[in-house]
Amino acid sequence: MVTDIPDTSTRIRKRSVTIAGHATSVSLEEAFWQALKNIAKSRGLSLNAQISEIDGARPETKPGNLSSAIRVFVLRNSAP
Repeated sequence: MVTDIPDTSTRIRKRSVTIAGHATSVSLEEAFWQALKNIAKSRGLSLNAQISEIDGARPETKPGNLSSAIRVFVLRNSAP
């Protein structure tokens, strides 16, 4: 059974973050931003530090999209 999904959780939100000393923008649905903030907080990290960690874990040969990497990270690290 699928529950109702609030409109606000599916809106795309763009944020500026600093990775390795340079600013970049990341676009994610609000639900992913909230989950990422919760994961970062539980690990004692700032949002920028958590995103930098995710960015650093991407393969150098095929880094792909940072927003996609963050979504996969959130899915793998969220409680069921």
